[in-house]
Amino acid sequence: MAQVEATTRREIAADPEDVFDALADYSGTRPKLLTEHFSEYEVREGGDGKGSLVHWKLQATQKRVRDCLVEADEPTDGQLVEKDRNSSMVTTWTVTPAGEGRAAVTVITTWNGAGGIGGFFERTFAPKGLVRIYDAMLARLAAETEK
Repeated sequence: MAQVEATTRREIAADPEDVFDALADYSGTRPKLLTEHFSEYEVREGGDGKGSLVHWKLQATQKRVRDCLVEADEPTDGQLVEKDRNSSMVTTWTVTPAGEGRAAVTVITTWNGAGGIGGFFERTFAPKGLVRIYDAMLARLAAETEK
C-alpha cells in the first residue's frame, strides 16, 4: 500500500484569522462550503475547531463513497487537522498570512492507498478528483470570507 496525497492551495482576500475561524466553524460556515459530493453532514460533538467530531459521506466518484467520522485538532496556529476514524484519511488545512489582509489556504489530504492495479488507478486519478472538490470548497470559502 502506497500513501496517496492530494494537495491544493488558494489565496483569499481576507484576514487569515477570519478564514481559519470560518474553516473551523463546523456548525455554521463549514456546511456552506460543502459541494454536492458531501451528504449526511452532522456535527456530533463540539462544532468549533479542536475536539469537534463530524460525520459526512464523501462521494468522490460515482462508485466510491467514503463514510467519514472526522475528529478535528489544531496542533499549531493556523492548522486544522481532520482525522477520519473510519480510515487512514487525514486532511490538513493550513492558513497562513499572504500579505496585508490576505490568507493562503493549503489543503493536503493523505491516505493509505490500495495495492496492485487498483492502487495504480487510485494514485493516478483519486488525487485529481479530490483536488477539484477542495478547489470548489476553497472558492466557497473565499466567497464567505471576502467582504
